Amino acid sequence: MSPFQITRTLPEDATDAALRADVLDGLTSIPKTLPPKWFYDAHGSDLFERITALPEYYPTRAEREILKDRAGDIAAATGARTLVELGSGSSEKTRYLIDALTSLRGYVPVDVSESALVQAGQALVAERPDLDVHALIADFTGALALPDTPGPRLVAFLGGTIGNLLPAERATFLASVRALLSPGDALLLGTDLVKDERVLVRAYDDAAGVTAAFNKNVLAVINRELGADFEPEAFDHVALWNAEREWIEMRLRARTAQTVKVPALDLAVDFAAGEELRTEVSAKFREDGVRAELAAAGMELTHWWTDRERRFALSLAAAR
Repeated sequence: MSPFQITRTLPEDATDAALRADVLDGLTSIPKTLPPKWFYDAHGSDLFERITALPEYYPTRAEREILKDRAGDIAAATGARTLVELGSGSSEKTRYLIDALTSLRGYVPVDVSESALVQAGQALVAERPDLDVHALIADFTGALALPDTPGPRLVAFLGGTIGNLLPAERATFLASVRALLSPGDALLLGTDLVKDERVLVRAYDDAAGVTAAFNKNVLAVINRELGADFEPEAFDHVALWNAEREWIEMRLRARTAQTVKVPALDLAVDFAAGEELRTEVSAKFREDGVRAELAAAGMELTHWWTDRERRFALSLAAAR
């Protein structure tokens, strides 16, 4: 078998169809919303990489600290021979796990971006020719069919990305992950933790304005892909802490009353002055809540690790 192979489980036009459906549904809803996955074209991905290096944005550094300190413990607890990473992107942080998992024989990165998978996969097999890399072009929020790989398997979902899912979506997602697990397999889950509101808001509204540009990039994506005439400068970036739901909301607030046309959808959308378009929810978690959500999906939390400042957590869960 080749040390690197890639399988497409999404139709070629799946991304375009999903964008059309999300924009039509979101811009005709009350209140208006868009899912955060549409931030991430090439420019948006570059902006996010810049965000992860900002002094205000702690999650990436905190999670990397845990992985660096605890990769050996994770390896000892799982004995994984296959690592499956959902939303793998550049697979950069995953190197700590790959290096620590001495029994590892296969790596299955899962992402919607073929270019990211190819770049990361080819770099990895160049470094680790003994490792079989089988990439999947797939939407990890849907039903997944994993390749036949040796167990035990460790499924990793890092970056706190689970916080971008609403509670009902999280329940569905965790149930789908549970369905992937056989006896002896485990889930490694990254979650950002509840903390001081000022720290949280600064992480999503940095002084340099990089997050603001990232937020507005979703409008540029819709303009390019669907022929819309959004004017990004006509919207302000807003980041708010919802204490009741314990999540950050990113929004775009219309500076003036305006009408946006989306020709590909034969759609005209009116915005009142001050009206907000929600572009992201980023939930923050507590250990008891994570334990309960895993249990509801049929998994048992067995290990809980945080960085030294207790800002972020990695949890290990087994199928019950």
